[in-house]
Parts: sequence; structure tokens; C-alpha cells
Amino acid sequence: MAHNQESPPFRAEHVGSLLRPAGLLEARRRFARGEVDRAKLTAAEDRAIEEAVRLQERVGLRLATDGEFRRASYHSYFYGQLGEISFEAPPDGGSGRGAQPVALIKSRIAWKGPIHAGDFAFLRPRTRALPKITIPGPCALHFRGGDAAVTAHAYRDVDAFWEDIVAAFRSELRSLAGAGCTYVQIDETAFAKFGDADVQASLRARGDDPDALIDKYIDITNRMLAGVSGIGMGMHLCRGNRAGQWHAEGSYEAIAEKLFNGLAIPLFFLEYDSERAGDFAPLRFVPKDKSVVLGLVSTKVNFLEGKSALKRRLDEAARYISLERLAISPQCGFASTEAGNPISPEMQEAKLKLVVELAQETWGTA
Repeated sequence: MAHNQESPPFRAEHVGSLLRPAGLLEARRRFARGEVDRAKLTAAEDRAIEEAVRLQERVGLRLATDGEFRRASYHSYFYGQLGEISFEAPPDGGSGRGAQPVALIKSRIAWKGPIHAGDFAFLRPRTRALPKITIPGPCALHFRGGDAAVTAHAYRDVDAFWEDIVAAFRSELRSLAGAGCTYVQIDETAFAKFGDADVQASLRARGDDPDALIDKYIDITNRMLAGVSGIGMGMHLCRGNRAGQWHAEGSYEAIAEKLFNGLAIPLFFLEYDSERAGDFAPLRFVPKDKSVVLGLVSTKVNFLEGKSALKRRLDEAARYISLERLAISPQCGFASTEAGNPISPEMQEAKLKLVVELAQETWGTA
């Protein structure tokens, strides 16, 4: 894949969310108690986003997100704009494996107007970098509950649900393209979890065949992308990142061939920060016209990885896919929910800087 340095993927990437500053969290608490109005909260968000942009530019990144600072979590705001949708989140159990949230779908799904075009419009004039907008994936609702969650309240027919999902997501992508956004990342939590034997067992227990479900999710994603042009699309595959917890483990091997070849996505952000992700062998299935961002740096631990160890891991990956088609990033966002991961703001900055330095030393550019 010819590497245009003005367009994604950049050699140094990050997934999107950043730790919320204490002042923003306090403003949100005061808003929830009715002590400040929406305008005051928005002003606090604006200030925090401007500081997040400065952080990303300071470390040398060539893309910028708004840190997802206007959202309580990476998905809740987006889905909430499409209907009466929520997630029953299980209680936190400390670090380690967390239980999967379950989707509650109480209304038909419909796109009622731009969801993130305003976020893009705020971000674009405030950065010299390329603005990136992140959205949740179209399959997570179904993954978190299956047909039973779809038909419990709002739908009799699961096919109608899928038609609504495809139409809503496609409308949002077209709206972003119309606003001038050229870089969107889909955060899809379903695909990477198919490699986990426990997840496969729970899918079978609810009546889903994992292989057939992967095919369905690939088809839905491709239908969503059809007819959307002008946007560089990436997809982040996540195994769970709630307050430092994780939801699944297992190699990409079980899904790699189907996923990398079947999905109409040119860029994959893959978590490779721990042994739970398996080895790099599945990268042999990535076709020649697609790129991979290796998430080698963990957002879950409050210590800095060694650069020489990361370089060895890049060399290992390059045995299966050309270095020319690789980039590097942290493995996930720093705050998939506003509670944030158990690391300090100083460590967040150090990790982003490490990613940039590693990219510059490996490819001569970030």
C-alpha cells in the first residue's frame, strides 16, 4: 500500500480516548447535581479538548482526536442518539476479566441527525494535525445480547433491526464526510472476542453459531460502508478496556483470514499489548492493500514499556507482514469510559511520546 504521509495511517497512532482531566470530571458531577448549566459544562469540555489537542501536538502526533471528552463512554452517547438504547454494565470487579455488558434496546433504531459532525467542526480549526473521529461499531448491540436483546422490546424481526442499523450508521458516516471529515475509526468490540473459547461457548449457549455470526457481522459492516466515500476508514478491534479490565482473550487466528480479507476496511488497529492477544502469525492473512497498526503499548498499566523490547516485537511482526504496511499505537484508548484506566496523566503523555519516538526511529516519520 503506497504510504501517503498526509493521510492515515500515520506511523504513530492512538486509538482515541484520553484521560479526562479532574476539572472536567468535577464539572460533569456538578452538572449532574444541577449546580451548573449545560453552557458551563460545554465550556469546560471545550477547554479540556483544547488542552488535549495541545498534548497530542506536543508529543508529535500527526492526528488529533477530542479525547472523546464529551462522552461518558466510547459508545453510550452514540447509541443513545439512535434510540432508547442502554447497556446494563456489570459491577466492577477490579482488574482482570470483566463481565460483558448487555444491550437494552427499547425502541426502533433511527438516525435523527448528525451525531459527531459538531465534534469534528469544533476540532478541525483547533489543530494542525488531521482530525480523527471515532464511532462505535454497528455489531456491538447485537453481540451484547443476541437476537433475544433485539426482539425483547423493539423488534419482531431481526432483519429489520439490521436494516435500521445499517441505514443509521451509513447516514452518520455520510454526514461526517459532508462536514469535511476524512478520517473515521470504528471501534468494534465484537470481532476480536470471537477468538476466546469462553465467548464462543456463551454465543453457542444463546443459540448463535460463532462462524455464521462472524460472516453476518462482516456483511453488516460492508453494507454500512457501501456508498460512503471520501473517508479514510480504520477499525479498532478491542477485547475490552473498562477501567483497566478486559472481556476476552485469544489469538486473532480464528478470525484473521475471514476478517482481513472479507471486511472492506483498509486499516486495522490490533491489540498486541499482552500475551492474551497471541502471536503475530495471523498477520500473514492481511492482504497486500491493507495496513495494520500494532497496539504494542498498554493503556492499562502505569509503567513505561522499554523501547528495545518494542522494536523486537516490531521485528517479529515484520516476519508476517511487511514493515511498510505497519504502524504503532497504544493498544486501546486511555479512557473507554470517563472513569479512565488506572494510569496517570504523566504516564499517558509518556506512552504517546514513546509511540512517536519509536515510529520516528523505525520509519523516519511519525
